[in-house]
Amino acid sequence: MSQEKQESGKSSRGSEGDPITIKKYANRRLYNTATSSYVTLDHLSQMVREGVDFAVFDAKSGEDITRSVLTQIIVEEEGKTGQNLLPISFLRSLIGYYGDNMHRMMLPQYLDLSIRSFSENQEKMRDYMQGTFGTVFPFGPLEEMGKKNMEMFERTMQMFSPFPTGESPPDSKGSSSQGGAEKVSELEEQLAEMQKKLQALRKG
Repeated sequence: MSQEKQESGKSSRGSEGDPITIKKYANRRLYNTATSSYVTLDHLSQMVREGVDFAVFDAKSGEDITRSVLTQIIVEEEGKTGQNLLPISFLRSLIGYYGDNMHRMMLPQYLDLSIRSFSENQEKMRDYMQGTFGTVFPFGPLEEMGKKNMEMFERTMQMFSPFPTGESPPDSKGSSSQGGAEKVSELEEQLAEMQKKLQALRKG
């Protein structure tokens, strides 16, 4: 009996709510222990969209390789025509952060919070627009707002770099905090402007 079949009889979840276990074998095939079947990166991508949590482990070593597999899914998606979500400027900035200890400690948490906030705001905007316009959906204005959201997200990411090119570190914590406060205030103004546009759309 093969190793995959032997494992199919085992529970894929330790307890309710635990992620599904996906095993990756030497032949690069992915095995879903919950369904006792082989899956592809496309299958895993669909599971992510459906909110199904899973963890990928190397079948031989037991190492958790979820991060590398998710990264591979992103590379596959970015390679598809019309599926590009990551701006080149964002990718360049992200690559530049590798090797910097401070960014390595802080950037992952910052990115996680930023994308969660972005997702929540998008959901609220979608609900608001659907409640306002019903089935008649203004695709043009929404597309424009989506672009502005992405631009805002990029500007937020740039905020994380405390010392722009050509500038020296601040002399005191006070000056650093003041600069951060100004940038936060800037973002608040941009959000207020977006709210005004939404209200104008509603009145229109």
